[in-house]
Amino acid sequence: MFFSIITVTYNSEKTLKRTIDSLLTQTISDFEYIIIDGKSLDGTVDIIKSYELEFKKRNILFTWISEKDSGIYDAFNKGINKATGDWISFLGSDDYYLKDALENYKLEIEKQTKDIDFIHSKVKVEGGKIIKDKWIWKQYKKAMNIAHVGAFHNKNYFKKYGFYNTDYKIAGDYELLLRAKENLKTHWFNDLTAIMADGGISNSQVKNVYLETTKAKIETGETHYIIAKIYYFKWMFKYKVKTILNAIIR
Repeated sequence: MFFSIITVTYNSEKTLKRTIDSLLTQTISDFEYIIIDGKSLDGTVDIIKSYELEFKKRNILFTWISEKDSGIYDAFNKGINKATGDWISFLGSDDYYLKDALENYKLEIEKQTKDIDFIHSKVKVEGGKIIKDKWIWKQYKKAMNIAHVGAFHNKNYFKKYGFYNTDYKIAGDYELLLRAKENLKTHWFNDLTAIMADGGISNSQVKNVYLETTKAKIETGETHYIIAKIYYFKWMFKYKVKTILNAIIR
């Protein structure tokens, strides 16, 4: 199996169909699709069940479970344990691939002459900007500056560095790739492959992002505790000043 695509759901009935449909319309079928549901209370599970026959018709392996979890990264880990593909991706239940995304990723991976841990491309925020930043260590060690949606991880990365740390609630993606530090072998290619929902984040979530980013730097040994804290307070100061200025302008 070349690809394993993992989607985590919880009460996702309003957006999930579009996500699943984007997998069924791919131009290749050398992938499996795994849905990890957190015991949804709405119609999410009914939607998942309704697609079983469609995947079977296309000879695409479709696996799903619905059970309690301790958060998104616990659910991601459950998906990784079920994955049989050489490359693993995480697609949000309100995000979706463009129809030739997997084919383009496969072609790009097959072009590589050296081993890579992580491959990513351009991602568009729904109704907004295109995220096209490349992974560069000098930037990444300061903050998450790349789009994680729809990108692919070599399964061997998880064998070497471990699964997601479930202590994190919002910055686990950042911490996972930070473990390899400057040794992370990445590749970026200039194709738009996925559309990411623009959910927005609240002020409290911004604070949590900064806190968990700081925590990741300290725990992976990338940054000394004192320096990491200085960066955190600088970020928060800039964010609060920006918030105040925006409020005044309005």
